[in-house]
Amino acid sequence: MSAAADGAVTVARPDRLRPLRYVRRVPLLLLHVLIALPLALLVINPLGARIRIGGQRLDHWMTCWWSRWLVRCFGFRLRRFGTPSPGATLFVANHVSWLDIELLHSQAFMCFVAKAEIGRWPLVGWLASRAGTIYHQRGSGHSLAAVMARVVERLREGLPVGVFPEGGTGAGDRVRTFHARIFQVALDAGVPVQPVALRYGNGGRQDPAVAFAPGESFFGNFLRVLGEPGMDAEVHFCTPILLGDEGRRRIAERARSEICAALGLSDARDGGNANGNADTGADD
Repeated sequence: MSAAADGAVTVARPDRLRPLRYVRRVPLLLLHVLIALPLALLVINPLGARIRIGGQRLDHWMTCWWSRWLVRCFGFRLRRFGTPSPGATLFVANHVSWLDIELLHSQAFMCFVAKAEIGRWPLVGWLASRAGTIYHQRGSGHSLAAVMARVVERLREGLPVGVFPEGGTGAGDRVRTFHARIFQVALDAGVPVQPVALRYGNGGRQDPAVAFAPGESFFGNFLRVLGEPGMDAEVHFCTPILLGDEGRRRIAERARSEICAALGLSDARDGGNANGNADTGADD
């Protein structure tokens, strides 16, 4: 048999432990939904916004609790580096997976800007909507203008907001160019920008299995990732960028460089988009 054929056999070798992971994780996920979902329904409402637990709004605390355990149900070990800035902050992160929102929520509450389709995703869409996600209709300039106005409003109310300036998900092996326009909201609201680096994998390396495969649907990725081997899910909160006289493009470049440094990746600019499964619609 040729070397090429041997390689093909190796690649195609089945993961014999995958069924066992499903046996363990599916019940945990169902238990999380059956128990945590009713609890979340009880507190993620206007009344929950008035109650404090550990100095945090109860509805915000519940969102973080739900997300933390959801990520763990998929076999991820949460690892946080650095500290999220308190109060109104524009958090900007690299974008690898639909899990990014849940991973960030597992460490700190924030409203998100995301594509409208996410609101229809099972579990994730439900929680995202109730956590104050601002949805953008991809390809609509009018929608983006309205979204930016709402983001500024949230920031001025003292709420943190999270965005993915790459404009779509990627493989995680590089950080694509950050669209600068979305950074205008930080300038308009007068709040700092905190870069956040996300990585899924062991030994400080991004595992390519977490990202969307070409043409893969949300449900297909959901099921596949649920059966993958356990790995670390890292959240690196970088040093906040305090706004000065710099324009939004310079701020975007600084934020991207900070994330690249945290992940140990080259900060060479790459203007290409990946599959765009979680597009924010943030133009330059």
